[in-house]
Amino acid sequence: MAAQANRVMSPGEWEERWQKGMIGFHQSHVHRMLESNLDKVVGGRQQVRFFFPLCGKAVDMKWLADMGHIIVGVEVCEEGIKQFFEEQSLQYTEEPVEAIPGAKVFKSCDRRISIYQCDVFSFSSAIEGQFGGIWDRGSLVAISPCDRQKYATLITSVMDKNCRYLLDTLEYDPELYKGPPFFLPEEMIKQLYGETCEIELVQTGDAFEEKHRKWGIDSLLEKVYLLTPKAK
Repeated sequence: MAAQANRVMSPGEWEERWQKGMIGFHQSHVHRMLESNLDKVVGGRQQVRFFFPLCGKAVDMKWLADMGHIIVGVEVCEEGIKQFFEEQSLQYTEEPVEAIPGAKVFKSCDRRISIYQCDVFSFSSAIEGQFGGIWDRGSLVAISPCDRQKYATLITSVMDKNCRYLLDTLEYDPELYKGPPFFLPEEMIKQLYGETCEIELVQTGDAFEEKHRKWGIDSLLEKVYLLTPKAK
């Protein structure tokens, strides 16, 4: 953990990765752990409003929208947003966001998917209200470790009282790889969310692939947690 404590990812660094196509974090298929835990998140509800922090061009957004759910994403890189709409063959509109200087919102023409192009910390419940579902895959593990508490505060502020927050994390030896994605152990999840949410580990799997040897590691564990707000 200490080896990564001072690692900071700037928006410019993410922009550069998109421009150079260095997006190994992107998956061209629906995430298997979202698929296998969807019932736990949706809980029989219709038209759940889902929040996707640092969404990139996740195909999961289209998959959920096709089921009738409403998607709101935040992504700092405009390139990723445009690629999403183009690759999913979705027509979209683009407009400024008055409440966030310099930000834009891209919306599918059926208004089921809205993606805000801005720093995630510029976003708030004042922009889009609160959400009944959150899929956090590649977001908290990408946030600079020094910003994690700030991030957790944002996430809990956009959760409605019935929200179900599915959080995907990665565990490996942080002494061997500086990130991102960053090492995120269960103790950290409890530290960030334990006071406000019930936390349940719902799935664990071996995520190691040959490409991860380039990181200098030889094991990678993926864990998914379901977080729900504690009754006030």
